[in-house]
Amino acid sequence: MRILPYSGNLATPEGPCIKGLSYIERTHSPERIIHPKIKTASGKFEEISIDEALDLIGNRLGAIKEKWGSHSILWYRGSGMSGLTNEIGNSFWKAFGGTTLTYGNLCWPAGLEAVRLTLGSVKHNVPWDLENAKTIIIWGKNPAETNIQEISFIARAKEKGCTIIVIDPLRTLTADKADMLFRPRPGTDGALALALARILIDNDLIDYEFIAKNVMGFDELRQSLHISPAEAELITGIPVENIIELARIIGTNGPLTILPGYGLQRHQNGGQTIRSVLLLSVLTGNIGKSGSGFNYANLQSYIYDDVKEPLSYFADSEKDMPFRRTISMAKLGSDMLKTKDPELKAVWIERGNPLLQSPDTNSVKKAFSSLTFKVVVEQFMTDTAADADIILPAKDMFEQSDIIGSYWSPYIQFKPKVIQSPGEVMPESEIYYHLAKRLNMDVSQEMIPEPGNNNIEQWLENRIKGYSEITLDNLRMAPVLAPGLQQIAWEDLKFNTPSGKIELFSHEAKMKWGISPLADYTGINHSKEDKKYPLVFLTPNTGSRIHSQFGNLKIIKETNPEPYIRISPVDAISRSLIDGQKIRVFNQIGELKSRVKITNRVLPGLVVFPNGIWFNEGGGVNQLISGQETDIGFGAAFHDNRVEIEGVD
Repeated sequence: MRILPYSGNLATPEGPCIKGLSYIERTHSPERIIHPKIKTASGKFEEISIDEALDLIGNRLGAIKEKWGSHSILWYRGSGMSGLTNEIGNSFWKAFGGTTLTYGNLCWPAGLEAVRLTLGSVKHNVPWDLENAKTIIIWGKNPAETNIQEISFIARAKEKGCTIIVIDPLRTLTADKADMLFRPRPGTDGALALALARILIDNDLIDYEFIAKNVMGFDELRQSLHISPAEAELITGIPVENIIELARIIGTNGPLTILPGYGLQRHQNGGQTIRSVLLLSVLTGNIGKSGSGFNYANLQSYIYDDVKEPLSYFADSEKDMPFRRTISMAKLGSDMLKTKDPELKAVWIERGNPLLQSPDTNSVKKAFSSLTFKVVVEQFMTDTAADADIILPAKDMFEQSDIIGSYWSPYIQFKPKVIQSPGEVMPESEIYYHLAKRLNMDVSQEMIPEPGNNNIEQWLENRIKGYSEITLDNLRMAPVLAPGLQQIAWEDLKFNTPSGKIELFSHEAKMKWGISPLADYTGINHSKEDKKYPLVFLTPNTGSRIHSQFGNLKIIKETNPEPYIRISPVDAISRSLIDGQKIRVFNQIGELKSRVKITNRVLPGLVVFPNGIWFNEGGGVNQLISGQETDIGFGAAFHDNRVEIEGVD
């Protein structure tokens, strides 16, 4: 078995990253769960047959529903393996009578909502158009590790003379490849962006013709810009002369493309931060042109979604019925504990690892411990799987056909089944089919197809009807560009906003979210107790994991054998810490211990430790992260927590 690139896909012609290559090991790992497991009275797991497991689950779910109602069951699903077949789970739980769901999203919703409010939809130019940019600003993003396909287009642009600028509090591998690096304090990017906007306007470095034709709210914005370069220096730590130079480049060296990262919006002010940064593309007329744009996400391949992200994350008591959405993703533990009428009695978890990845680990653990029944569908013994009563083995992506889109490239792809599942592994669709039979549920073939990959492919063929240019047969041949694709996003200058223009002044922002209709900057709120904890805790992604996935594989451990906490030399000296020493990171809600790496790549005042490190590896960053939502979009403000550190004997 080999994983090779397909040159016909223009977004990824050079092949996968190390995570993609590691799928061979992931599929065939001896640590993979391939038989159901049940937790015994001693707390250990024993293997049982798939029929025994499904009988037990069916009986327990039926009894819980009869006694407490279907809404006493929480259905938690992450995005670990995305595809159209995930819709089959929706069909099951609706036919079951409804269930409690989560709203919001842990990843990127504040930024999605910021782009939607401003531009009307979420899309950007095709990835290969990056080569046509004259300036690329990589803002809070590290594609050299987390999107190696994108970094190849950036490299080609640089070969053509493009100026590469990185704005990030950390000196990343991407920053090493840049022409310029600006390092603002975390959470202050919005202040920097607004100061830049003011300089652009004051110095006539904006596109007045573009603004007059396509923008609503420019006059109101101009009057609201009160952060001067000197004030921005005090807030961000970036010298005035550097801020002015950055504005000059933005205003004169177009076309300009801005690549914002998702960590940028994982703050309490995350939505307004993205709105503020987006201003720079709008004011300079860098929307709807080759080499320009604001490349946050490209949802043009999501053609089969009835409601696109981020709107699909938001609770709607009428449209969501029979679901009842009451649980915030960002405040999972505390919301679970507060849920009444009925209280939560059980949880079904698939495609996620909430005990490790949800904020405020202690409250999540407490909430899960109060449940009477926990089912986890999983490939490996994750921290969440280890807490289950029953574990059902999950399929690998090679073991069932599916159709997938992308939130970056514009392709729709058929993912065929290429190997048989080992042991008693069942795709989730088959698990739901067998449970529906055991529960005597009235479901049709269109809702939950019978087991067998031929039936799944027939279900997929029926599901994608409506687009004549896309059939299962032509998808089998090659990835297909999404119908209606704008390779240059908004090249028609039509915006799906209430005004039909780019909205710098958004009535919806105020009505829906209670924020200023204009982009503004609000500092991060910290409690009085935070004075005891002077260091900001950042938990970025790494190139070797997708959050908590892949890190358990040998190929990954060989490239990144031991996680470590990164701090600056300034903070190390003031606390008498030495490189490689074991330290304790702590605050009012938790702690973790690991070895320290002292490096100038980290600004003074920061503690950096990747998210996704399992508890048994010394990880679990969410033990120190409180459950806070972003200003818009119901995201999680992961990066607004303070800590202190000390050496451990």
